[in-house]
Amino acid sequence: MEIQLDQIYHQAIESLSAVSDAEALKALSVQYLGRKGLITQYLRGISKLPADQRPAAGQQANQVKTRLEEEFQATSDRLALALQNADPGIDVSLPGRIPARGTLHPITRITQTICDIFRRMGFDIAEGPEIELDHYNFEALNIPKNHPARDMQDTFYISNNVVLRTHTSPIQVRYMEKHAPPIKIIAPGKVYRCDSDITHTPMFHQVEGLVVGDRISFSDLKGVLTVFVHQMFDDQTSLRFRPSFFPFTEPSAEVDILCVMCRGKGCRICSQTGWLEVLGSGMVHPAVFENVGYDASRYTGFAFGMGVERIAMLKYGIDDIRKFFENDNRFLKQFI
Repeated sequence: MEIQLDQIYHQAIESLSAVSDAEALKALSVQYLGRKGLITQYLRGISKLPADQRPAAGQQANQVKTRLEEEFQATSDRLALALQNADPGIDVSLPGRIPARGTLHPITRITQTICDIFRRMGFDIAEGPEIELDHYNFEALNIPKNHPARDMQDTFYISNNVVLRTHTSPIQVRYMEKHAPPIKIIAPGKVYRCDSDITHTPMFHQVEGLVVGDRISFSDLKGVLTVFVHQMFDDQTSLRFRPSFFPFTEPSAEVDILCVMCRGKGCRICSQTGWLEVLGSGMVHPAVFENVGYDASRYTGFAFGMGVERIAMLKYGIDDIRKFFENDNRFLKQFI
C-alpha cells in the first residue's frame, strides 16, 4: 500500500503542475481529495490491513493528504495571482464613461413651471377623472346635447354618456359643486380629442384656471394672465386679447403673445402676423354658475385654459408637437 500511496501523491503533483484554471483545479481536487477521491479510498482501505500495520499506514496517509492539500492551496494562490496580474484589456488612459442620467420630460417641466407660477399667485391645484360623464364634460358647461359647440371638440365616446374628457374644465365643475366661493384653482391634466397632425395629438395636456368670488372682473383676468405671460416668457413679451366664443364664458377672448421668434416683425412661425395664440379665456357664463348651484347675481368669475404642448413649443422653439411623444433621445437630451 505504501507504493500505491506514493503513486497517488506523485500523480497528483504532476497533474497540479499542468493546471491552468480554477475549474480544472476544482475537478482535480475532487479526484484526489473528494469524498470519493483516491486519498479517501486509500484511508478506507486501511481497515483491511493487519492490526499492527494500521497505525503507520494511517499516519502516512494523513501526511500525504496534508501535503496534497497544501499543494492544492499553493496552486490556487498561483492561479489567483496570475489572474490578478493578467492584462485586463482596458486602456486606463481613456476618459471615463459618464453613466446616463434621467431628467424630466419637457412637458412635465413646463407643467410644473406653469403650476409654480400660479401657485405663487395663490392658486390651489385641483384634479379629476380622465374618463368623464357627459354631464360634467359638456352639459354643466353650457353645452347641451346637439349643441353646435360640441363640434369644436372631436370627442372620444366610450358610451352615450361617458367620454374621455376633452378639456380639464370638468374638474372646475366638480370643484364648484363641493366648495363655496371664493375659489382660486388651476386644473392640470391629460385630455383627449380625435385629432392628429404636426400641431395636434389625440392625447395632450392642459392647464385650466378658475377664479370665483365677489366683484371679480375682466380686469382681474387680464392682470393674472399678464403676470403669467411675463413669468413664463419674459417681461418684454406683450399680449393682446381678441374677442372669441366659448359656450362656458361670456365675454370670451383668445390671448395672443408677441411672437417669441421674431418679436413682432413677422415670420413663418407667426404667419407674418407678429402674434401667436397661447390660450383661451373669459368671464364664467351665468348658466355654468346656475348648474353648480351658485348665485349668478352675486358671484362673478373668470376662467382660462392653455395647452401645455403649445406653451412648450413656443418656449423651446419646437415646430412639431409629435416630437414630444416619439421618445427620441436625441431630442430629449436637449432638455437635460
